[in-house]
Amino acid sequence: MKRALFLYKTTTILEGKLYKIQLLIKTLTTLDLGYNQIGALGAQHLADALQHNTTLTTLDLYNNEIGDIGAQHLADALQHNTTLTTLDLRYNQIGDLGAQHLADALQHITTLTTLDLGYNQIGPLGAQHLADALQHNTRLITLDLYNNEIGPLGAQHLADALQHNTTLITLGLGYNQIGSLGAQHLADALQHNTTLTTLGLEYNQIGPLGAQHLADALQHNTTLTTLNLEFNGMGTLGAQHLADALQHNTTLTTLDLRDNQIGDIGAQHLADALQHNTTLTILNLEGNQIGDLEAQHLADALQHNTTLTTLDLGYNQIGALGAQHLADALQHNTTLTTLGLGYNQIGPLGAQHLAYALQHNRTLTTVNLEFNGIGALGAQHLADALQHNTTLTTLNLYNNEIGDIGAQHLADALQHNTTLTTLATILSNENESNNESSRSTIPPTVEQDEEEVEENNERGFISYVTIIFSFET
Repeated sequence: MKRALFLYKTTTILEGKLYKIQLLIKTLTTLDLGYNQIGALGAQHLADALQHNTTLTTLDLYNNEIGDIGAQHLADALQHNTTLTTLDLRYNQIGDLGAQHLADALQHITTLTTLDLGYNQIGPLGAQHLADALQHNTRLITLDLYNNEIGPLGAQHLADALQHNTTLITLGLGYNQIGSLGAQHLADALQHNTTLTTLGLEYNQIGPLGAQHLADALQHNTTLTTLNLEFNGMGTLGAQHLADALQHNTTLTTLDLRDNQIGDIGAQHLADALQHNTTLTILNLEGNQIGDLEAQHLADALQHNTTLTTLDLGYNQIGALGAQHLADALQHNTTLTTLGLGYNQIGPLGAQHLAYALQHNRTLTTVNLEFNGIGALGAQHLADALQHNTTLTTLNLYNNEIGDIGAQHLADALQHNTTLTTLATILSNENESNNESSRSTIPPTVEQDEEEVEENNERGFISYVTIIFSFET
C-alpha cells in the first residue's frame, strides 16, 4: 500500500524528529518536508536513510536551507538509491558547488526522472556542470532551473547538451537573464534535438531578435509542443517572426506570449497564422495591448481555424466592439472551448453580444469575463443566455458590479440551466470597486450560498456557486 508523509511548513524539525522520520522512510513512497529549515545536518540524516531505502519515490525539500553541503550529502545518497524518481530542491541556496555535486551524481544514477533546482543561485558555472551531466544521463526527463541567473553562457552550455541528450523532454529556464544570445544558442539546439517537448523561457529579455532565432528553429523542429515566452519584450516584430513560423510548424500545441507588447499589428500577424496553422490548441495573449481592431482579426481567424481550443485575451483593451467581433465568430466556430476576456472593457453591450453567441454556440465550456464592468444589464443578458445554453460549465463574472438585480437574474437562470457547474460572482456596491482595502477588512454579506442554489436548481446539477451580494457598510 502506498504511504505518504506531508510535513510542509511545520515547526522546525529537530534531530530527534528526523531520526523518527528516518525510520518512517522505510515504508513511505512520498515525503514532503517543505519549509522546515532542516539545514545541511537534516539533509545528511535524510541522505543516510536514502542509501538504504527501497520505497521512497518522491522527496520534496522545498526551502530548507540545505546549502551546498546538504546537496552533497543527497548527491552521494542518490548514487546508491534505486527508487527515488522525483526530487524538489527549490530555494535551498545550493549554489554552483551544490549543482556540481548533483551533476556528478546524475552521471551515475539510473532512477531519478524529475529534478527541480529553481531559486538556487547556481549561475552559469552550475549550469555548465548540469549540462555536462545531461550528455551522459539517460534517465532524467524533467529539469527545472527557474531563476538561477545562468545568463547566456549557462544557456549555451545547456544548449550544447541538448544536441546530444536524447531523454530530456521538459526544460524550465524561466527568469534566467539569457537574453537574445541565450535564445540563439537554444534555438540552434532545437534544430537538432529530437526529444524535448516543453521549453519554458519566460522572463528572459530575449527581445525580438531572440524571438526570431526561436521562430527559425520552429520551422525545422518536429518535437516541441509547448513554448512559454511570457514577458520577453519581443514586441510586434517578434510576434511577426513567430507567426511566420506557425504557418510552417506542425507540432507546437501550446504557445504562451503573455505581456510581450505585441500590440494590434503583432496580434494581426498571429491571427493570419491561425488561419493556416492546424496544430496549435492553446494561445495565451494576455496583457498585449490588443484593442477592438485586432480582436476583429482574431475573430476572423476563429471562423477558419479548426484546432484552437483555448484563447486567452485577458488584460487587454478590448471593448464592446471587440467583444461583438468575437461573439460573431463564436456562432460559427466549433472547436474553441475556453475563452478568457478578463480585465477588458466590454461593458453591458459587449456582454449582450457574447450572450447572444452563447445561445448558439455548442462547444464553449469556459468563459472568463471578470473585471469588465458589465453591470446588472450585462448580467441579465448572460442570464437569458444561460436558460438556453447547454454546454457552458464555468462562467467567471468576478467583480463586475452586477448588484442585487443582476444576481437575481442569474439566480433565476440557474433554475432552468442544467449544465453550469461553476459560477464565480462577487457583487459589489458602488464604493467597493474604488476601495480595494475595504475588501480585506469588511466581511461580505452572503445572501445566497451553495445549498440554497442547490435547492433552487430543480435538477440539482450545479455543484459549486459563489455568489456574494454586497459589502456591509
